[in-house]
Amino acid sequence: MLIGANCAELIPDGACLQMGIGSLPNAICKALVNHRHLGLHTEMFSDGALALVESGVIDGSCKEIDRGLIVASFLLGSKKVYDFIDGNKDVLMKDIAYTNDPRIISRNSNVISINSAIEIDLTGQVCADSIGESIYSGTGGQLDFVRGAKLSKGGKAIIAMSSRTRKGLAKIVPMLRPGAGVVTPRADVQWVVTEWGAVNLSGRSLQERAALLTSVAHPDDRQLLEKAAYSRYRR
Repeated sequence: MLIGANCAELIPDGACLQMGIGSLPNAICKALVNHRHLGLHTEMFSDGALALVESGVIDGSCKEIDRGLIVASFLLGSKKVYDFIDGNKDVLMKDIAYTNDPRIISRNSNVISINSAIEIDLTGQVCADSIGESIYSGTGGQLDFVRGAKLSKGGKAIIAMSSRTRKGLAKIVPMLRPGAGVVTPRADVQWVVTEWGAVNLSGRSLQERAALLTSVAHPDDRQLLEKAAYSRYRR
């Protein structure tokens, strides 16, 4: 999967990962099979991460805190995940107040947070919990880990998503749908990754952000985005 490969290129050996559950995190995990000495400090532990633990890719040997330990707050996955965690001295299950505290997250170097989005507008605002006015999910710890990763020495905060939905609707849009919630503000967004590439929005002007996001949008959506950016910023 191209999104997984594009994310993997941003992740150095020895990095400390945070990621969620689903087909996208699993694809990213599969793209990391040749990495070494990764760590895990995450909100949720699931099957994708377990595969990396079992293969020896995740060993936590480079972590500054909780070295050698898998740190998580809750589990969601197959029975294999629960069997692995049960009584495992190499797993540290902690309260959200610990796992999601940006000050604690940032104590490890090279923290890589990987989260997804329902929509991103041309300024970089990330909607991850609603489809317009309809609530789709909770906000989770996305912003906690984005900020923790950016505070980490060598860290990167990644928003990874497909450029379109399964129904062919654009996910990089001129403006969020009316009623959509902003989970991660534009000022916090760093890397955005799609199947078309990866762009870093940090320190970029609004015009530059629009151009960068357009470059990783679906090719059939780019003309509309270019027109919207021109109308918004250059009239």
